[in-house]
Amino acid sequence: MPGSTPRFLTAVGRQLFFVADDGRHGPELWVTDGSAKGTVLVAELDGEVVGTVALYPPGAPGTEAWLPNTADLRALATSVRVHGQGLAQPLLAETEVLARRWGVDAISLHVRRGAVGVARMYQRRGYQRVPAGDLEKPDVFLEAYLLPLK
Repeated sequence: MPGSTPRFLTAVGRQLFFVADDGRHGPELWVTDGSAKGTVLVAELDGEVVGTVALYPPGAPGTEAWLPNTADLRALATSVRVHGQGLAQPLLAETEVLARRWGVDAISLHVRRGAVGVARMYQRRGYQRVPAGDLEKPDVFLEAYLLPLK
């Protein structure tokens, strides 16, 4: 992998996939109804998808952004094959470029309580902890972070 550079593909959310599990039928892959819901960025290295992140614009269905004119960053993931190699940084940088293009005031996100390393990564990029946006779900507590863009 040394010397390889990830190639980024942007897929507008007309085909935004997500996994849903209602607790009765098991996980299922769902596709959006065809209306734009967000943007998924995909990092590819040597022909293999090694990272993804989704960014939802303000007002998108299902957004967890708690402030107006704020994009919602979700589902940042990298392949175990590239963990620790900094791939999350260019993915995050691209979401920031996109959010600025949208003209939003900030990017919000949530981190599972106790995921200290993940929280630190976002804080190093300038995200600030904002308890007012915390979410308590039945099986997890999510801590809110915000990256001001203006």
